[in-house]
Amino acid sequence: MSRRAEQMRKFEADVITQAYFEKLKVLIAKKSIFAQQIGLLEVATYLKEIFEEAGAEVILDDSYAAPFVMATFSSPVPDAKTLIFYNHYDTVPADADQIWTGQPFEVSIRDGYIYGRGVDDDKGHITARLSAVQKYLARQDFLPVNIIFIMEGAEESASVDLDKYLAKYQSHLVGADLLVWEQGARNVLGQLEIAGGNKGIVTFDMTVKSADLDIHSSYGGVIDSASWYLMAALQSMRDYDGRILVDGIYEQVEEPNERELALVEEFALATSQSVTDIYGLTLPTLVTERRAFLKRLFFEPSLTIEGFSTGYLGQGVKTIIPAQASAKMEVRLVPGLEPHNVLNKIRKHLTRHGFDKVEVTFTLGEMSYRSDMSAPAILNVIELAKRLTPEGVAVLPTSPGTGPMHTVFHALGVPIAGFGLGNANSRDHAGDENVSIADYYSHIELVEELIASYE
Repeated sequence: MSRRAEQMRKFEADVITQAYFEKLKVLIAKKSIFAQQIGLLEVATYLKEIFEEAGAEVILDDSYAAPFVMATFSSPVPDAKTLIFYNHYDTVPADADQIWTGQPFEVSIRDGYIYGRGVDDDKGHITARLSAVQKYLARQDFLPVNIIFIMEGAEESASVDLDKYLAKYQSHLVGADLLVWEQGARNVLGQLEIAGGNKGIVTFDMTVKSADLDIHSSYGGVIDSASWYLMAALQSMRDYDGRILVDGIYEQVEEPNERELALVEEFALATSQSVTDIYGLTLPTLVTERRAFLKRLFFEPSLTIEGFSTGYLGQGVKTIIPAQASAKMEVRLVPGLEPHNVLNKIRKHLTRHGFDKVEVTFTLGEMSYRSDMSAPAILNVIELAKRLTPEGVAVLPTSPGTGPMHTVFHALGVPIAGFGLGNANSRDHAGDENVSIADYYSHIELVEELIASYE
């Protein structure tokens, strides 16, 4: 029997896992979308009920925009260490712009995969990890380690107010042995990725108003337009090869150490060709040589146009010079770069290059965090994963994505390792978000073994 088939068999036969899988179905059916202010308190309240039923002492704190849930399983062992699981219960929307085979807010199973919005990012990790705690307690009288689940409701919106919650409960959380991050995935080779960081981000709007009203395009040879002006401003900010042209940014970048570079060189699978294949690129990648590609992807900042809007885009023709233009922008940050500082550099760049008519408006920001994965508690996770994962593990000091890891580390100072139940095509934030049943159950087993390692 293959590993996948064996894990599926165990998943179906495991009473505790099945009980919490039913709760996952309810969690996914309950929308909790911070961006749309939907269902946050309802889902936080449901989580409180689930964890209290499991025997945890639970705090539900709705002091700020998104309720914070903290569930503590205390160990009777004197001087027991503490293990923290960080998760979030908010999801991105699943609107009409996405294609789903089934209903996004209804769990469905097809060909050994579980589908639903939040099944990977991040509600499935909550129920899988709680299943592991309950499975351990079903065969042992008590936990060898204190276990704390912290669950926020605004991760998909830059973790609004998470820093305030962490400050409020810092005395309860500080000094932990390890914090297990919200999620993680297996790569295309089936290796379990264990990551210790993520990039930061600053997002902002750039807008230009060049006139009180749209102008007849017959004046196009003598009048500048918001469209051309904003495009020129954007072009001034990035070189043809993707490097940012804003003064002072690269000088502040914290260079990776030798171990961090070596981990990426050994375990990162992304290449120019793989990205081309995955996304069907018709334009060439900005970097092709492998080492340069990986350094850019993991350790350097990037400037991106998320969206550009101007003029008439309806049916037929409307001969105008647009009076307004706007762009939604982002810079992915690496250690050494602070969101507001980067944005101030961009404002100065625009003024210095004659684009003082561009209005720059901050929308959100998060700092970045990176680990060389050498902390003893992280090395323990790596060794456990190697024993339980025949396909092997891939250890990475950071990921190209963004999350509040810096916020958590800054508040608690605890080693952080991210690993989870996703796969290389889990489609987070897209239609048909999914995890495999085998990976879901394998995550439960790994977390249970992690708890046992504190005996």
